[in-house]
Amino acid sequence: MRLLFLGTGTSQGVPMIGCDCAVCASADPRDRRCRSSLLIQGDRHILIDSGPDLRMQALARGVKRLDAVVYTHCHNDHVMGFDDLRRFCEMTGRPLPVYGSAATLTALQRVFPYAFDPALQVSTYVKAEPHEVVADREFHLGDTGLIPLTVPHGNTPTFGYIITVNGERRAAYLPDCTAMTEAMAERLRAIPLLIIDGLRERPHPTHLNISGAIAAARRVGARQTLLTHLTHHVSHADRAQLLPAGVALAYDGLALDL
Repeated sequence: MRLLFLGTGTSQGVPMIGCDCAVCASADPRDRRCRSSLLIQGDRHILIDSGPDLRMQALARGVKRLDAVVYTHCHNDHVMGFDDLRRFCEMTGRPLPVYGSAATLTALQRVFPYAFDPALQVSTYVKAEPHEVVADREFHLGDTGLIPLTVPHGNTPTFGYIITVNGERRAAYLPDCTAMTEAMAERLRAIPLLIIDGLRERPHPTHLNISGAIAAARRVGARQTLLTHLTHHVSHADRAQLLPAGVALAYDGLALDL
């Protein structure tokens, strides 16, 4: 199984429109960040979140197959590439299974009714097969198990996901998170790989900052930690060298074998 980071940026992406800061002007490809998204490549290819950069992410990383899409929550930077899923439906001729909370599925059906209502579906457009997931109730897509984990993120119901293989926890993906609750810490204790929101240096009301993410990783005893959902305030080269052992910055195109 491989994890492929399609995007590691915050809601506006990096570089930001109209910004000439050092990170936005950087020639380092690790400072070019699409909106956050992760592809699990096992016996099934599972996309977590379809942000507004999906088309360019798929082209840049050679993504030609999707078997399912799993959503963390319904904020625009995590769902607004939904219409670009049409090409994957067109290639297979089948509806694409999509998984998320009741709130997320309701939002998707409101914005993209033509994908869910058989009376509105067109052969070359997105056809979605919705599946509601429930906190702490594991579901399986082929050999990959996913456990929805309730995480705090403002007022929006949000899931992170623990990724399992053959019943063994391999990684956790928490791209939008503002705190490590006791319930989360219990589920994530000694997780081999923690991928967690580390927005920037300064505190933020709905996201962990870098020091908060590092503290959360230490609290659960994560063996390896990758910070994602990064803003243009974070220079990859400069900040990476200051991180403690076992903690690194994720970047677009990073691939990890589990």
